[in-house]
Amino acid sequence: MTTTTGRVRSTGPVLHPRICAVLTAVSCLVHLWVAAWGNHGVWLGVLMIALAAICVPCTVHIWRHSRVGALHQVTVSAVAMIAVHSVLLLGAGGTGHAHGGGPASNAVDTSGAAGLLLVIGLEIATALLAATLVARLRRRVQMAAAS
Repeated sequence: MTTTTGRVRSTGPVLHPRICAVLTAVSCLVHLWVAAWGNHGVWLGVLMIALAAICVPCTVHIWRHSRVGALHQVTVSAVAMIAVHSVLLLGAGGTGHAHGGGPASNAVDTSGAAGLLLVIGLEIATALLAATLVARLRRRVQMAAAS
């Protein structure tokens, strides 16, 4: 089906992939912002920039075509980030992760924990959106094959 401007109208879900793509793009921007902020050291900053660069093509593929391969990659990446950030959160005794060789403190610093929890929440939302979109697309293909 085409519109009056000659563009092909999507026959599948539109809002779901767009939200998933936007959330993936937000994750990329968070990686870039944290890398630019510079509290993680050079090699972690470069790693975060590389991770963001890897995610950008998937964001575009999800936005334009809802490609299942890109959705799988986003889901796996999000689950991996959940695991990494959970280890950082739990490994630091629930106070977030520390940088440098700063002196230990008895005061509980919740700013690191709050940041890690926000990142974990963002990644959980990203993984759930991508996984549910894959399930939705598969169900749609199965229904089309059955009819």
